Amino acid sequence: MQFDEIVAVRRTSAAWRLLRADNAPLVLSFLGRVFVDDNVREISESGLISLLDDELYSLNKRLGDGTYPRTPKGYLDEWSAPDTGWLRKYYVVESDEPHYDATPAVERAVAWIRSLADREFIGTESRLNTVFDLLRQIVYGANADPEVRLAELRRRRAEIDAEIEAVERGEVSVLDASRRRDRYQQFGEVSRALLSDFREVEANFRTLDRQMRERIATWRGTKGELLDEIVGSRTTITDSDQGRSFQAFYNLLLSADRLDELDRLVREAQSIDTVTDARLTNIHHDWLDAGTRAQTTVRRLSEQLRRFLDDQAWLENRRVMDLLRSIEATAYTVRDQRVDDFAHEIDSPSPGVHLPMERPLFRPTASLEVDSDGIEDGESDGDSDALFEQIHIDPAPLIDGVRRALRRTTQVTLADVLATSPLTQGLAELITYLSLTDDSFTKIFDDTSTESITWTDDEGASRTARVPRVIYTHNRSSSAASGSSSDVEMETP
Repeated sequence: MQFDEIVAVRRTSAAWRLLRADNAPLVLSFLGRVFVDDNVREISESGLISLLDDELYSLNKRLGDGTYPRTPKGYLDEWSAPDTGWLRKYYVVESDEPHYDATPAVERAVAWIRSLADREFIGTESRLNTVFDLLRQIVYGANADPEVRLAELRRRRAEIDAEIEAVERGEVSVLDASRRRDRYQQFGEVSRALLSDFREVEANFRTLDRQMRERIATWRGTKGELLDEIVGSRTTITDSDQGRSFQAFYNLLLSADRLDELDRLVREAQSIDTVTDARLTNIHHDWLDAGTRAQTTVRRLSEQLRRFLDDQAWLENRRVMDLLRSIEATAYTVRDQRVDDFAHEIDSPSPGVHLPMERPLFRPTASLEVDSDGIEDGESDGDSDALFEQIHIDPAPLIDGVRRALRRTTQVTLADVLATSPLTQGLAELITYLSLTDDSFTKIFDDTSTESITWTDDEGASRTARVPRVIYTHNRSSSAASGSSSDVEMETP
């Protein structure tokens, strides 16, 4: 660790602040006994004051009156103050009385104080075996090579076979007292550390909840972006290494078979040696209680966050209604005040309505069969100048003609249009009529009937073409939109 890092931890760490406090022995002994040794995760204010009152009475009697002159309530208020952070003071559902729980800082301080005590026996063999087991899990668990995995499994099988053969020969090796004590000591350290970790997991969940509430309250973006942010943040701790490890551990505790096996092993281990820790007998029940409390905390935080979001939505809806009422009140106030030069543009004077029956039915495209058999190469005997004498037909006048015809009816055929505006450009003009497109009308080809279109070419010959019946139907929405523009055109002159 660097010098500046240690200075920052000394300034901000609640555990370090606890160790530096003048009444640190009182805080550590009392909170360590109540919340760490007894694994109490929640206690009412009256219950905690009663326990602290007994503790203060005992200390003052032994050390002299006035050693701890303050009231139990005064000490609890000091220990739960935000700038102290040794106790968490909160209210539970359906109770007006405050409740308390120790913070992870107390767990760390108590664990550090206990680590300073001299130990008569320090086991090293069990820790070395644990190191080997962990390294094997890391190396072989992350290796996807089947040959490497099989080699490890064969090695373990060979060890088991050798042990079985030794037992069958009557050579049973047992752990001596020192090795049992070594392993039992490590079991106790790991078990107590797990309880401490549960309290820190709860604290991390609460920190995440506070961060999300602050982000929601100060959010200025869209709701979709906010939900993406919340969902992403909500899974941050559950998807983290700590969250996944905690969930896997809790799922293991919920397994009845594994829990029964753990209970049996703990009790058998406790019965082998005389020097045992009575608290470790039911340590797995303490794990289960602590894990259930952590899960309950997550559920309560989720419910509170949902209610918080509902309140935010209610406030936004109320603001919209206030704005609408304000607009209505302003409209009533100015309704008698004529403003002749008032002008305002709108997109359309009426909404466009498309009825389902106005939509044309689907018509499959007529398939044409092309017979390419018997085609022979030929020689051109005509004049190719006609290919270079193409004319251009402007579709705009033809579209205007169709529009004028549709002003009097909702649909009109091509024959009706040509009755008032005959073809003057021959076949090219007819083909242009067949390819007209415009927003004000829709073109439909009726393949069930045909029409004969007749015109006179430049040489005075009469020409006739038979085409499918073409129907131009009125497009009402475009008509509504264009109706305003046509009114403007009529007023312009």
